[in-house]
Amino acid sequence: MDTEQIKILLERYNQGNCSPEEAAIVDQWFENINRHKSTYIADKELDHELDSIRLQLNEHITPTPKVRHIHTRYWYAATAAIILLAAGLFWFNQQTPRTGPGAGNFQPPVIARQSNRIIRNGFVEITTPKGNKESITLEDGSSLELNAGSKVRYPEHFDSNSRTIFLEEGEAFFNVAADPARKFVVNTGELATTALGTAFNIRAYASEHKVTVALVSGKVKVDQLNKNSQSASSLILLPSEQISYDPISLSLVKSIFNKPEDITGWKQGYLVFKDAPYNEIVTGIENRYDVTVINESDKKEWNYNGSFKNESLKDVMDIICLAKSLSYTIKNDTVHLQNKN
Repeated sequence: MDTEQIKILLERYNQGNCSPEEAAIVDQWFENINRHKSTYIADKELDHELDSIRLQLNEHITPTPKVRHIHTRYWYAATAAIILLAAGLFWFNQQTPRTGPGAGNFQPPVIARQSNRIIRNGFVEITTPKGNKESITLEDGSSLELNAGSKVRYPEHFDSNSRTIFLEEGEAFFNVAADPARKFVVNTGELATTALGTAFNIRAYASEHKVTVALVSGKVKVDQLNKNSQSASSLILLPSEQISYDPISLSLVKSIFNKPEDITGWKQGYLVFKDAPYNEIVTGIENRYDVTVINESDKKEWNYNGSFKNESLKDVMDIICLAKSLSYTIKNDTVHLQNKN
Protein backbone atom coordinates (compact mmCIF):
# COMPACT_ATOMS: atom_id res chain seq x y z
CA MET A 1 0.00 0.00 0.00
CA ASP A 2 1.21 3.50 -0.72
CA THR A 3 1.44 6.55 1.54
CA GLU A 4 -1.80 8.06 0.29
CA GLN A 5 -3.73 4.91 1.20
CA ILE A 6 -2.26 4.94 4.72
CA LYS A 7 -3.20 8.63 5.16
CA ILE A 8 -6.79 7.95 4.11
CA LEU A 9 -7.24 5.19 6.66
CA LEU A 10 -5.38 7.08 9.41
CA GLU A 11 -7.57 10.13 8.92
CA ARG A 12 -10.77 8.10 9.09
CA TYR A 13 -9.42 6.19 12.09
CA ASN A 14 -8.36 9.30 13.99
CA GLN A 15 -11.71 11.02 13.38
CA GLY A 16 -13.64 7.98 14.56
CA ASN A 17 -15.26 7.53 11.14
CA CYS A 18 -13.97 4.03 10.44
CA SER A 19 -16.35 1.13 10.26
CA PRO A 20 -15.57 -1.67 12.75
CA GLU A 21 -14.01 -3.66 9.92
CA GLU A 22 -11.80 -0.75 8.81
CA ALA A 23 -10.72 0.00 12.39
CA ALA A 24 -9.78 -3.65 12.84
CA ILE A 25 -7.64 -3.48 9.70
CA VAL A 26 -5.82 -0.36 10.98
CA ASP A 27 -5.25 -1.97 14.37
CA GLN A 28 -3.87 -5.07 12.70
CA TRP A 29 -1.49 -3.01 10.54
CA PHE A 30 -0.11 -1.28 13.62
CA GLU A 31 0.30 -4.55 15.48
CA ASN A 32 2.05 -6.10 12.48
CA ILE A 33 4.44 -3.16 12.13
CA ASN A 34 5.23 -3.19 15.85
CA ARG A 35 6.13 -6.89 15.72
CA HIS A 36 8.37 -6.53 12.68
CA LYS A 37 10.46 -3.39 13.01
CA SER A 38 12.96 -2.79 10.24
CA THR A 39 16.68 -2.77 11.01
CA TYR A 40 17.55 -0.90 7.85
CA ILE A 41 17.48 2.57 9.49
CA ALA A 42 19.69 3.68 12.38
CA ASP A 43 17.88 4.59 15.60
CA LYS A 44 18.92 8.27 15.59
CA GLU A 45 17.99 8.64 11.94
CA LEU A 46 14.68 6.90 12.53
CA ASP A 47 13.83 9.15 15.50
CA HIS A 48 14.61 12.21 13.42
CA GLU A 49 12.46 10.99 10.53
CA LEU A 50 9.63 10.01 12.87
CA ASP A 51 9.50 13.49 14.41
CA SER A 52 9.60 15.14 11.00
CA ILE A 53 6.90 13.02 9.44
CA ARG A 54 4.76 13.11 12.55
CA LEU A 55 4.65 16.92 12.26
CA GLN A 56 3.70 16.62 8.61
CA LEU A 57 0.92 14.17 9.41
CA ASN A 58 -0.39 16.45 12.15
CA GLU A 59 -0.94 19.15 9.53
CA HIS A 60 -3.31 16.79 7.69
CA ILE A 61 -4.72 14.70 10.51
CA THR A 62 -5.66 16.97 13.40
CA PRO A 63 -7.29 15.28 16.39
CA THR A 64 -10.65 16.78 17.38
CA PRO A 65 -12.52 16.61 20.71
CA LYS A 66 -14.84 13.72 21.48
CA VAL A 67 -13.12 11.27 19.17
CA ARG A 68 -10.57 8.68 20.04
CA HIS A 69 -6.92 9.63 19.46
CA ILE A 70 -4.22 7.47 18.05
CA HIS A 71 -1.87 6.45 20.84
CA THR A 72 1.83 7.30 20.69
CA ARG A 73 2.77 3.81 19.69
CA TYR A 74 0.34 4.06 16.78
CA TRP A 75 1.89 7.32 15.57
CA TYR A 76 5.33 5.80 15.64
CA ALA A 77 4.17 2.64 13.91
CA ALA A 78 2.32 4.58 11.23
CA THR A 79 5.14 7.00 10.53
CA ALA A 80 7.64 4.15 10.48
CA ALA A 81 5.50 2.49 7.83
CA ILE A 82 5.55 5.66 5.74
CA ILE A 83 9.35 5.90 6.07
CA LEU A 84 9.68 2.33 4.85
CA LEU A 85 7.45 3.08 1.90
CA ALA A 86 9.28 6.27 1.02
CA ALA A 87 12.63 4.52 1.23
CA GLY A 88 11.52 1.76 -1.09
CA LEU A 89 11.90 -0.97 1.55
CA PHE A 90 8.38 -2.12 0.76
CA TRP A 91 9.82 -4.08 -2.13
CA PHE A 92 12.37 -5.97 -0.05
CA ASN A 93 10.67 -6.74 3.26
CA GLN A 94 8.59 -9.90 3.47
CA GLN A 95 5.46 -9.55 5.58
CA THR A 96 4.40 -12.26 8.00
CA PRO A 97 0.88 -13.70 7.41
CA ARG A 98 -1.61 -12.08 9.74
CA THR A 99 -4.18 -13.84 11.87
CA GLY A 100 -6.88 -12.78 14.26
CA PRO A 101 -9.73 -10.28 14.04
CA GLY A 102 -9.55 -7.87 11.12
CA ALA A 103 -6.83 -9.81 9.33
CA GLY A 104 -9.22 -10.67 6.51
CA ASN A 105 -8.65 -14.39 7.10
CA PHE A 106 -5.31 -13.96 5.38
CA GLN A 107 -3.90 -16.91 3.52
CA PRO A 108 -1.19 -16.88 0.86
CA PRO A 109 -2.61 -17.54 -2.60
CA VAL A 110 -3.06 -21.28 -3.01
CA ILE A 111 -2.16 -22.78 -6.36
CA ALA A 112 -5.06 -25.10 -6.97
CA ARG A 113 -4.43 -25.81 -10.64
CA GLN A 114 -1.24 -26.71 -12.44
CA SER A 115 -0.01 -25.23 -15.71
CA ASN A 116 -1.03 -27.10 -18.85
CA ARG A 117 1.91 -28.20 -21.01
CA ILE A 118 1.47 -30.05 -24.29
CA ILE A 119 3.65 -30.77 -27.31
CA ARG A 120 1.93 -30.46 -30.67
CA ASN A 121 3.33 -30.29 -34.22
CA GLY A 122 6.86 -29.69 -32.95
CA PHE A 123 5.84 -26.88 -30.59
CA VAL A 124 5.64 -26.72 -26.81
CA GLU A 125 2.48 -24.97 -25.61
CA ILE A 126 2.24 -23.84 -21.97
CA THR A 127 -0.89 -22.29 -20.46
CA THR A 128 -1.02 -20.93 -16.90
CA PRO A 129 -4.40 -20.70 -15.13
CA LYS A 130 -5.38 -17.89 -12.81
CA GLY A 131 -3.50 -18.02 -9.53
CA ASN A 132 -0.42 -19.70 -11.03
CA LYS A 133 2.89 -18.69 -12.65
CA GLU A 134 5.48 -20.75 -14.52
CA SER A 135 9.27 -20.50 -14.91
CA ILE A 136 10.59 -21.90 -18.19
CA THR A 137 14.15 -22.53 -19.37
CA LEU A 138 14.63 -22.79 -23.12
CA GLU A 139 17.16 -25.04 -24.84
CA ASP A 140 19.44 -22.09 -25.73
CA GLY A 141 19.77 -21.08 -22.06
CA SER A 142 17.25 -18.24 -22.28
CA SER A 143 14.52 -18.18 -19.65
CA LEU A 144 11.07 -16.76 -19.33
CA GLU A 145 8.59 -16.36 -16.50
CA LEU A 146 4.96 -16.67 -17.46
CA ASN A 147 2.38 -14.77 -15.45
CA ALA A 148 -1.04 -16.13 -14.50
CA GLY A 149 -3.69 -16.37 -17.21
CA SER A 150 -1.08 -16.58 -19.98
CA LYS A 151 -0.18 -18.81 -22.93
CA VAL A 152 3.16 -19.20 -24.72
CA ARG A 153 4.20 -21.37 -27.66
CA TYR A 154 7.73 -22.13 -28.87
CA PRO A 155 9.56 -24.80 -30.94
CA GLU A 156 10.85 -27.91 -29.24
CA HIS A 157 14.14 -27.15 -31.00
CA PHE A 158 15.22 -23.79 -32.41
CA ASP A 159 16.55 -23.79 -35.97
CA SER A 160 19.98 -22.53 -36.99
CA ASN A 161 18.74 -19.07 -38.04
CA SER A 162 16.39 -17.80 -35.35
CA ARG A 163 14.73 -18.34 -31.98
CA THR A 164 11.05 -17.45 -32.25
CA ILE A 165 8.57 -17.42 -29.35
CA PHE A 166 4.81 -16.77 -29.56
CA LEU A 167 3.19 -15.06 -26.58
CA GLU A 168 -0.42 -15.75 -27.49
CA GLU A 169 -2.01 -14.35 -24.32
CA GLY A 170 -0.99 -12.69 -21.10
CA GLU A 171 2.35 -11.54 -19.71
CA ALA A 172 5.91 -12.85 -19.67
CA PHE A 173 9.37 -11.70 -18.64
CA PHE A 174 12.23 -12.78 -20.93
CA ASN A 175 15.91 -13.10 -20.05
CA VAL A 176 17.68 -13.79 -23.33
CA ALA A 177 20.93 -15.71 -23.72
CA ALA A 178 23.36 -14.11 -26.15
CA ASP A 179 23.62 -15.83 -29.53
CA PRO A 180 24.84 -13.54 -32.34
CA ALA A 181 24.04 -16.14 -34.99
CA ARG A 182 20.35 -16.44 -34.08
CA LYS A 183 18.09 -13.52 -33.28
CA PHE A 184 15.53 -13.94 -30.50
CA VAL A 185 12.03 -12.80 -31.53
CA VAL A 186 8.80 -12.72 -29.51
CA ASN A 187 5.61 -12.46 -31.56
CA THR A 188 2.51 -10.99 -29.87
CA GLY A 189 -0.19 -10.61 -32.47
CA GLU A 190 0.75 -7.61 -34.61
CA LEU A 191 4.03 -6.90 -32.81
CA ALA A 192 7.40 -8.61 -33.12
CA THR A 193 10.02 -7.85 -30.45
CA THR A 194 13.60 -8.67 -31.39
CA ALA A 195 16.14 -8.94 -28.56
CA LEU A 196 19.90 -8.56 -28.62
CA GLY A 197 21.04 -10.18 -25.35
CA THR A 198 18.50 -8.50 -23.11
CA ALA A 199 15.80 -8.68 -20.41
CA PHE A 200 12.32 -7.37 -21.15
CA ASN A 201 8.67 -7.74 -20.19
CA ILE A 202 5.68 -8.11 -22.52
CA ARG A 203 2.09 -7.72 -21.37
CA ALA A 204 -0.63 -8.68 -23.85
CA TYR A 205 -3.85 -9.63 -22.09
CA ALA A 206 -6.73 -9.63 -24.56
CA SER A 207 -9.09 -8.01 -22.02
CA GLU A 208 -6.82 -4.93 -21.79
CA HIS A 209 -6.90 -4.24 -25.55
CA LYS A 210 -3.24 -3.27 -25.78
CA VAL A 211 0.27 -4.70 -25.85
CA THR A 212 3.06 -3.25 -23.70
CA VAL A 213 6.76 -4.00 -24.17
CA ALA A 214 9.08 -2.75 -21.38
CA LEU A 215 12.88 -3.02 -21.52
CA VAL A 216 14.80 -3.69 -18.29
CA SER A 217 18.29 -4.11 -19.77
CA GLY A 218 19.99 -4.34 -23.17
CA LYS A 219 18.19 -3.23 -26.30
CA VAL A 220 15.18 -4.42 -28.29
CA LYS A 221 13.57 -3.53 -31.59
CA VAL A 222 9.78 -3.57 -31.77
CA ASP A 223 8.25 -4.01 -35.21
CA GLN A 224 4.63 -3.23 -35.98
CA LEU A 225 3.32 -5.92 -38.34
CA ASN A 226 0.12 -4.32 -39.52
CA LYS A 227 -1.45 -6.55 -42.11
CA ASN A 228 -3.58 -3.67 -43.41
CA SER A 229 -0.58 -1.46 -44.12
CA GLN A 230 1.99 -1.54 -46.90
CA SER A 231 4.77 -0.65 -44.45
CA ALA A 232 5.65 -1.64 -40.90
CA SER A 233 6.72 0.78 -38.18
CA SER A 234 9.66 0.06 -35.88
CA LEU A 235 10.92 1.48 -32.60
CA ILE A 236 14.13 0.89 -30.67
CA LEU A 237 13.85 0.66 -26.89
CA LEU A 238 16.62 1.44 -24.41
CA PRO A 239 16.57 0.48 -20.69
CA SER A 240 13.66 2.00 -18.72
CA GLU A 241 11.70 2.63 -21.92
CA GLN A 242 8.45 0.98 -22.91
CA ILE A 243 5.96 1.10 -25.75
CA SER A 244 2.21 0.59 -25.74
CA TYR A 245 0.48 -0.62 -28.86
CA ASP A 246 -3.21 0.01 -29.51
CA PRO A 247 -4.52 -2.59 -32.01
CA ILE A 248 -7.53 -0.41 -32.82
CA SER A 249 -5.76 2.86 -33.65
CA LEU A 250 -2.58 0.96 -34.68
CA SER A 251 -0.54 3.49 -32.69
CA LEU A 252 2.77 2.87 -30.95
CA VAL A 253 3.47 5.17 -27.98
CA LYS A 254 6.84 5.25 -26.24
CA SER A 255 7.24 6.25 -22.57
CA ILE A 256 9.61 5.66 -19.65
CA PHE A 257 9.24 3.92 -16.28
CA ASN A 258 11.12 4.85 -13.12
CA LYS A 259 11.65 1.51 -11.38
CA PRO A 260 12.01 -2.01 -12.82
CA GLU A 261 9.86 -3.22 -9.91
CA ASP A 262 6.91 -1.34 -11.37
CA ILE A 263 7.15 -3.62 -14.41
CA THR A 264 8.41 -6.90 -12.99
CA GLY A 265 6.96 -6.85 -9.46
CA TRP A 266 4.49 -9.58 -10.46
CA LYS A 267 7.40 -12.06 -10.56
CA GLN A 268 7.87 -11.63 -6.79
CA GLY A 269 4.14 -11.82 -6.14
CA TYR A 270 3.40 -8.09 -6.04
CA LEU A 271 0.32 -6.41 -7.43
CA VAL A 272 1.56 -3.08 -8.76
CA PHE A 273 -0.86 -0.47 -10.08
CA LYS A 274 0.65 2.72 -11.52
CA ASP A 275 -2.20 4.95 -12.62
CA ALA A 276 -3.71 1.67 -13.83
CA PRO A 277 -7.07 1.77 -15.63
CA TYR A 278 -9.96 -0.32 -14.37
CA ASN A 279 -9.46 -3.24 -16.77
CA GLU A 280 -5.81 -3.67 -15.69
CA ILE A 281 -6.82 -3.65 -12.03
CA VAL A 282 -9.40 -6.34 -12.70
CA THR A 283 -6.88 -8.45 -14.64
CA GLY A 284 -4.38 -8.24 -11.78
CA ILE A 285 -6.91 -9.16 -9.08
CA GLU A 286 -8.47 -11.99 -11.08
CA ASN A 287 -5.12 -13.54 -11.95
CA ARG A 288 -3.68 -13.19 -8.44
CA TYR A 289 -6.63 -14.58 -6.49
CA ASP A 290 -8.30 -16.80 -9.13
CA VAL A 291 -11.59 -14.94 -8.98
CA THR A 292 -13.97 -13.14 -11.33
CA VAL A 293 -14.71 -9.42 -10.79
CA ILE A 294 -18.11 -8.08 -11.82
CA ASN A 295 -18.66 -4.32 -11.73
CA GLU A 296 -22.25 -3.58 -10.72
CA SER A 297 -21.52 0.05 -9.78
CA ASP A 298 -21.98 3.26 -11.75
CA LYS A 299 -18.20 3.77 -11.86
CA LYS A 300 -17.03 1.96 -14.96
CA GLU A 301 -13.84 3.84 -15.81
CA TRP A 302 -11.30 4.84 -13.15
CA ASN A 303 -7.59 4.65 -12.41
CA TYR A 304 -5.74 3.57 -9.29
CA ASN A 305 -2.23 3.77 -7.77
CA GLY A 306 -1.12 1.23 -5.20
CA SER A 307 1.03 -1.82 -4.43
CA PHE A 308 0.20 -5.02 -2.58
CA LYS A 309 1.92 -8.28 -1.76
CA ASN A 310 0.88 -10.49 1.17
CA GLU A 311 -2.54 -8.91 1.57
CA SER A 312 -5.57 -11.14 1.28
CA LEU A 313 -8.23 -10.52 -1.34
CA LYS A 314 -10.37 -8.89 1.34
CA ASP A 315 -7.57 -6.52 2.34
CA VAL A 316 -6.96 -5.49 -1.27
CA MET A 317 -10.65 -4.88 -1.94
CA ASP A 318 -11.02 -2.95 1.35
CA ILE A 319 -8.28 -0.51 0.37
CA ILE A 320 -9.24 -0.05 -3.29
CA CYS A 321 -12.94 0.37 -2.52
CA LEU A 322 -12.19 2.82 0.31
CA ALA A 323 -10.05 4.93 -2.04
CA LYS A 324 -12.68 4.86 -4.78
CA SER A 325 -15.80 5.16 -2.56
CA LEU A 326 -17.11 1.76 -3.62
CA SER A 327 -18.36 -1.27 -1.74
CA TYR A 328 -18.08 -4.95 -2.59
CA THR A 329 -19.23 -8.44 -1.73
CA ILE A 330 -17.47 -11.75 -2.29
CA LYS A 331 -19.63 -14.74 -3.16
CA ASN A 332 -17.79 -17.99 -3.81
CA ASP A 333 -15.13 -17.05 -6.36
CA THR A 334 -16.79 -13.86 -7.61
CA VAL A 335 -16.22 -10.27 -6.44
CA HIS A 336 -19.16 -7.91 -6.95
CA LEU A 337 -18.35 -4.18 -7.03
CA GLN A 338 -21.25 -1.95 -5.99
CA ASN A 339 -22.08 1.67 -5.34
CA LYS A 340 -21.34 2.75 -1.77
CA ASN A 341 -24.53 3.24 0.22
